[in-house]
Amino acid sequence: MKAAGTQQPQSETDKADSLSILVVSGRSGSGKTSVLNILEDLGYYSIDNLPLSLVPNAAHKLVAESNIRRIALGVDIRTPRADLSNFVTIYSTLKQTYGAQALKIVYVTAQESTLVARFNATRRVHPLMAQDADSDIAKHSVSNLPAAIKKEVELLEPIASHADIKIDTSNLNIHQLKDTLREHVGMDNQIVINILSFGFKYGSPIDADFIFDVRILPNPHWNPELRASTGLDSEVGEFFADYPEVAEMTDDIARFLSRWLPEFLHNNRHTVTVAIGCTGGKHRSVFITDSLYHRLANSMPPGLKVVAKHREKRRW
Repeated sequence: MKAAGTQQPQSETDKADSLSILVVSGRSGSGKTSVLNILEDLGYYSIDNLPLSLVPNAAHKLVAESNIRRIALGVDIRTPRADLSNFVTIYSTLKQTYGAQALKIVYVTAQESTLVARFNATRRVHPLMAQDADSDIAKHSVSNLPAAIKKEVELLEPIASHADIKIDTSNLNIHQLKDTLREHVGMDNQIVINILSFGFKYGSPIDADFIFDVRILPNPHWNPELRASTGLDSEVGEFFADYPEVAEMTDDIARFLSRWLPEFLHNNRHTVTVAIGCTGGKHRSVFITDSLYHRLANSMPPGLKVVAKHREKRRW
């Protein structure tokens, strides 16, 4: 029996099912687009440069009509000025509709000197300078950028003052930014390990991070009774059981992967592809891929999800 006032920790299923709507805003050059890209990699449905007045309709369409549970909507200075002045009303509507727990405002910022350096390095024009080419901001070239940065802070104040999460990217690299975001949104790092069988005669996979060539192993293809079978069939497994080198190579690859794949958790990666190749991608590579999958799927640390794929399956 649960004691009154205590709260049970959320299960992974509860986390996946709970609604999360992030309105992402911030100063130009601070990394807002990078934040949206990272959130997309973390499983959020991201939309950038959305007019603020359309946010409630977009959220309704994604949640009610498409049952999308993780949403990140980017809003910045490019939205119409009337929208920014009406932010409090729009925010209240979202909060009333989805609840304070589901709605979070993420505000991305950086020190002015950092913003100036980033704009100078990329040679991009500040959005306010482009919008207000005939205004006072653009009249004096020396003060163009600092004046635009200062004006932007004033215009974004309604959003900044309601921010639940504020991130200063001045001293963050992309890896640190990702870690910071994961901490704020309560998500663990997740990397998919694709173990892919393939046939060399159809070309090596160009997106592979590791390629292991198993063509030196005995080939069931030359046994007429096994030619139509694949590496997933028991009779092929029985064939390989007579050759200890098959188990030895599988053990060697498994030890290598068990040692080094967990290191990718600290490398800002979302997928890693381990390709196992034989001649036709039907027997040897398929058998070893399947063996590695069953060996690694339950032994990898949290955050590493192992998936087995067979590129040449349509050719079997």
